Amino acid sequence: MLKTLMVAVAGLSLSAAVSAQELVEGQHYEVLDEPVETQVEEGQIEVLEVFWFGCPHCYRLQSHVNEWYETLDDDVTVEKMPATMGGDWNTHANAFYAAKELGIEEDLHADFFDAIHQDERSLTDEDEIAAFFTDYGVSEEEAKEALTAFNVRSNVNKANSRMRDMRLMGVPALVVDGRYVVTPSSAGSLENMPNIADALVDQVREARQE
Repeated sequence: MLKTLMVAVAGLSLSAAVSAQELVEGQHYEVLDEPVETQVEEGQIEVLEVFWFGCPHCYRLQSHVNEWYETLDDDVTVEKMPATMGGDWNTHANAFYAAKELGIEEDLHADFFDAIHQDERSLTDEDEIAAFFTDYGVSEEEAKEALTAFNVRSNVNKANSRMRDMRLMGVPALVVDGRYVVTPSSAGSLENMPNIADALVDQVREARQE
């Protein structure tokens, strides 16, 4: 059962461009009661994309966020974090961190999404995932070692802890500066999520300059 958020909210319509001054807390985004620690260098603004490879909404969001990421200034760092809600979610999170461990995640990321949503592959079996990894210059043995590595499992556990701290109950989500959470519901659509997040980045930047 997919625990994804609803994409549309009846009666909610937002323009393509949103300024920081137009943002309304509780309507366009939520604020965490307790900010979570970011994973970026000092002075950088973190944009955290929380996703599940098996989520069709996360897959549809990719083209929109990828276009937006290309426009971000140098003071913004994009991080990706797989959601961990047990079962296939954790298996895919494990695959994500194993790919990072092997240095192939950037090349593999979009293809892993495509394999699930275009080629209708589940990629939930260790042997199948290891075989998939071999297309990126690693052996099945190296892939299986990474998939069972302590550091990889530790990263999955850390992601699970951050999920709880951010009180996320579904995906996709964009978390700006460890404080502001944008979902399809709050943004009004998947397509508008980057617009809201971009305005929040501006809001964080302006607050830091005061």
